[in-house]
Amino acid sequence: MEAAAGSNPHIGAAARLGRFGLSGRSYRFLEHTSDAYVAASGRNLEEAFASAALAMSDIMTDPETVRPLESVAVEVVADDLESLLYRWLERLLVIFEVNGMIFSKYNVEIRGRCGRYELKANAEGERFDPAIHPSEVAIKAVTYHGMGITCGDGSCEVRVLFDI
Repeated sequence: MEAAAGSNPHIGAAARLGRFGLSGRSYRFLEHTSDAYVAASGRNLEEAFASAALAMSDIMTDPETVRPLESVAVEVVADDLESLLYRWLERLLVIFEVNGMIFSKYNVEIRGRCGRYELKANAEGERFDPAIHPSEVAIKAVTYHGMGITCGDGSCEVRVLFDI
């Protein structure tokens, strides 16, 4: 689903009401021959984007072992929702690769302004420690392949494929 920035009913009300912190799991892994394909959902785009981020953490380690000890601010902008989802997840992956931070809780706010979408979030977690966080699968990249965003009737779902 894509709408002009500022007119999407799934982001306006949720952003005005506040941020959403996700500690539960609202995603499922879909069948794919060689990569990790995820469908993440929520009552709105913010929750669905947070669910997608938690699913990404789950691919790399058990998110239940990740304590929310540090908070990292993340901001991305894009011209469409798919690019916003891509940039959000890519940014989190870069933070993991460069700073060694893994996250388990996300407070996400999405707004549409002047023909662009803006995502502001706080990701909470800690430095990755193999003694605490079991290594699962390394993610090489977030991809646009198979990406989709659908919203309606009080829920949103995002689909994203991770190259592993």
